[in-house]
Amino acid sequence: MNNQEILQLAKDAISIEIAELELLKNRLDEQFLKAVDIIKSSKGKLIIVGIGKSAHVGNKMVATLNSTGTPSQFLHASEAIHGDLGVIQKTDVVLCISNSGNSPEIVTLAPFLKEYSSSLIGMTGNLNSKLAEFSDVVLNTFVEKEACPIKLAPTSSTTVQMALGDALAVCLMELNGFKESDFAKFHPGGSLGKNLTAKVEQFLSAQKPQVSEEANLRDIIISVSSSKHGITVVTHGEEIIGVITDGDLRRMLMSEQDLSKFVAKEIMSKNPKSIDKNALAKEAMQILKDKNIGQLIVTENGKYFGIIDIHKLLDEGIN
Repeated sequence: MNNQEILQLAKDAISIEIAELELLKNRLDEQFLKAVDIIKSSKGKLIIVGIGKSAHVGNKMVATLNSTGTPSQFLHASEAIHGDLGVIQKTDVVLCISNSGNSPEIVTLAPFLKEYSSSLIGMTGNLNSKLAEFSDVVLNTFVEKEACPIKLAPTSSTTVQMALGDALAVCLMELNGFKESDFAKFHPGGSLGKNLTAKVEQFLSAQKPQVSEEANLRDIIISVSSSKHGITVVTHGEEIIGVITDGDLRRMLMSEQDLSKFVAKEIMSKNPKSIDKNALAKEAMQILKDKNIGQLIVTENGKYFGIIDIHKLLDEGIN
């Protein structure tokens, strides 16, 4: 195959899956609404059962649901029939995924899943299967064809299962009033957690350059140069009144002959941007981006507290 033929094959596979997703969207009905209501009303957890490729889909569903406020657990069908059925409590809801609905393990399990749980939701592409027969609610994941060239490998079918699982999670999130602050509680690590929870104070620079409003040029240059940020904050007592950057100094040096007469308040830029130390770090990043600046003054109760630098935030994954 040449490169163009390979690209066309890939496009065809995606087109087939898009078409199957459109069919799924158009057949969502009362059964989906019942499934959402059963899961939302459950006094226990949601247990998702699967085998083969459906097991991988089930694990992904569990991860999504747990992170969005619906306590869930995966149960592998082959393990379930060898003792792990004990994980199911009568208050739990079971969602069993099987494209055929008639695999040997699922046929064996289905009556027990129904008996041991409060409700059994079947997710299957075969509405005449044993799984569908035993289920209280059936979510139809029928596909007209798989996206693979020989139309056998689970491709379209697993895509449809995944999408339906996401649809359940999204609806449950909304019905449960799940907010960004709730999401943050379950994602404390990595850049995602930092963007949701990290405060400005955590990323303060170790340096706190500062001069008084009457500081002379020598003191200003020393303060700016001693800081890796190329900036110093001008204060009047405890009040922030301006900033001086290395750029301000260069422009002044190029335009003036007699520099001895200048003090900080005559060189500074007034009304500098600032942020409270308890604000979210992502808010600081947004200000830095919007104003196209490299540093931001950090305050505590309106008083100068320190400096936060855009490079530090970027290094820490804040965006």
